[in-house]
Amino acid sequence: MSTQHTKVRLIQDILKDNVCRHPDKLALICENQRLTYSQIDEMSNRLAHALLKNGIQQGDRILLYLLNSAELVVSIFAALKARAVFSVIDYANTLESLNKIATDCDASVLITYSQLSESIGQLIQNIPSIRFAILTGKKADITTENIISYEAIQSDYCTDALPQNSIDCDLAYLLYTSGSTGKAKGVLTTHKSSLFTIESGVERFALCEDDIHALPLPISFAPGINQLLQIFRAGGTVILEKSFAFPNVILKKMATEKATGLGGVPTVLSQMMQLELSRYDLSSLRYIISSGAALSMATIKQIREKFPETLLYSMYGMAEASFIMCLDPNQIDKRPHSVGKPFPGTGAIILNEKGERLSAGEIGELVVRGGHVRSGYWNDPEASAKHFRPGYLPGELMCYTGDLFKMDEEGYYYFVSRSDEVIKSGAKKVVPKEIESALYKLAGVLEAAAIGIPDIVLGQVIKVFVVLTKEARSKLTADDILQHCKNTLEAFKVPRQIEIRDSLPKTPGGKIKKTELQ
Repeated sequence: MSTQHTKVRLIQDILKDNVCRHPDKLALICENQRLTYSQIDEMSNRLAHALLKNGIQQGDRILLYLLNSAELVVSIFAALKARAVFSVIDYANTLESLNKIATDCDASVLITYSQLSESIGQLIQNIPSIRFAILTGKKADITTENIISYEAIQSDYCTDALPQNSIDCDLAYLLYTSGSTGKAKGVLTTHKSSLFTIESGVERFALCEDDIHALPLPISFAPGINQLLQIFRAGGTVILEKSFAFPNVILKKMATEKATGLGGVPTVLSQMMQLELSRYDLSSLRYIISSGAALSMATIKQIREKFPETLLYSMYGMAEASFIMCLDPNQIDKRPHSVGKPFPGTGAIILNEKGERLSAGEIGELVVRGGHVRSGYWNDPEASAKHFRPGYLPGELMCYTGDLFKMDEEGYYYFVSRSDEVIKSGAKKVVPKEIESALYKLAGVLEAAAIGIPDIVLGQVIKVFVVLTKEARSKLTADDILQHCKNTLEAFKVPRQIEIRDSLPKTPGGKIKKTELQ
């Protein structure tokens, strides 16, 4: 049964609110750890005291190079309590990429695993801004004064609450984008902007303290961090998984813990639908949230067939403005291609190249207004000026998404394409999503991506990459796929090349990384 929440002005106040209301409530289930809100509060207080004692100042950047874990959640709240700015770095990044990010944001502290101690020592030497590293793991070999043991901190420091002198317009974290279309950039997120997103999500998904949310998405990814904080804001419980690499293990845990919610991306949900789900009692599942990319018709159909009583939320968003659109579950069968309408408190318009507002059915760039619009990119004024521009009101920023959209007569929005992904073949412009949607209608196609490749005569021609289900791999050929395209697409949209692969490169958010396809 829900109890009254107090007003929060800083992200860490979410934790304080839960400690006041129900300190012994289970907050986090992660591997063999089960932590209450009060335990997370105390552990993050210890780490925050250690950060301050070692010279961390307000606004210093702290990099969290960790997989989804209890240590990561504790480190997030500790950084905020120390008035620092955290950035969760996807653990799939190489140490070279970590080096670039640390240099880009002048990081002061790195929190990561003890097995990287030798490499981290070298990193500290190479980047003058890094003062020290905190290593987690019982095998940490602490041989220098600028490397500290996370476990020692949890033993040696006090749990006293820290004074909170930050204000809501202070920077809370940098979210480095996955770089699916280029160099990763650090998105500036204030406490105020993050809390707006959190509250909007709690309202839209009707989250409450009874919810037990399974989260296999990386917290380095916008929906991952948002869903973690939203469930905490609601006072619920998060089942935090490192990834969806072992789906049967996750499904078994969801059944055991009676999970009420699941946060996924289309690739995760598509993979999940291929499993024998009848082996698990998932009758407690109230909702599924899909974000990161559009769900295919086939996946939507499978989810609706296997979970007819479960609410399916299909979302659109981005790191620069986080949750933007959501399709109401009662519309998923009627408008499966739509991403719905804006979240509470969010404004969205579609503009042409002249900045004029377009009518229903016309295609243009989606521009977003609202408290969830972030403040720009770290140390990148050129990109900031392109994507974050002055709005209609003094001091307002609007996010120019770079995504092409259209809207129907009833105000439902439809993603068309990334503006930089449109294929220009001769005098024709081809939207990759049209080709991909046609491919998904062919039974046996699990994933599909269409790109433009250079052509001497036409400038670009279409090439598609396809991943097949296990059952279809011995049945479908490239010729079969080509014939399907000829039967369902206009002649100028039919691909010139078809390549069947075992997998496609993806960002942490599950989007196909087309920049790595050729």
